[in-house]
Amino acid sequence: MQVSSSTQVFEPVAKSSVIKPLFSEKLSKDEALEIREQIRQNANAMAFNSAVIQDGVSNAEESFKKQHEEFKSFLKDIGYDGKPIAELSKDEAAELVSEDGFFGIEKTSQRIAEFVIGGAGTDEARFRAGREGMIQGFKEAEAMWGGKLPEISQRTMEKAIEIVDKAMYDLGFSIIDKEV
Repeated sequence: MQVSSSTQVFEPVAKSSVIKPLFSEKLSKDEALEIREQIRQNANAMAFNSAVIQDGVSNAEESFKKQHEEFKSFLKDIGYDGKPIAELSKDEAAELVSEDGFFGIEKTSQRIAEFVIGGAGTDEARFRAGREGMIQGFKEAEAMWGGKLPEISQRTMEKAIEIVDKAMYDLGFSIIDKEV
C-alpha cells in the first residue's frame, strides 16, 4: 500500500500493495504499520521541504545583498571603477563590451591570461594547471549557461588561451603535454 505527499525528498517505498477498495475491510497489522511509516516519512518530507522553502524565502534578500557585495568586490578586484552595472544605459553597456571596452574581448582575455601567467611565473607545471583551469572554468560556464556561450565569450577564451600559449612558448614550454 502506498501513501504519498508527492514530495521528492524521499524515494517511494519499494514494497507497496494495492489500497483496499472497501473501507469495511480490516487492515492487517503489517499494512497498518506500513501506512503509519509512509505517513511518518511523508510528514517528515513535508516539514523538511517547508523549512527549506521558508529559509530560502526569508534569506533571499540577505543572500541577494551578499551576492551583490561579492560582485561589487569582484569588479573592484579586476580594476573596474566605473558606473554601477545595474545603472548603465544600453549605450554605456554596449561601450563596456565593445572592442576597446573594459569587458571587451581584448581586455578581458588579457586579464584572464595575466592571472595565469602571473601565478605560474616560470613554472611549467603551474602554467599547465592554469591553462587547464581556464579551459575547465569555461566548460563550467557553458554548463551553467546551458549550452554554447555567446560569441564574445568564445572569442575571449580563445584569445586568453592564445596569450597563455605564447607565454609558455616564449619560456620554451610546449603547449602539448608530453605526459599525456
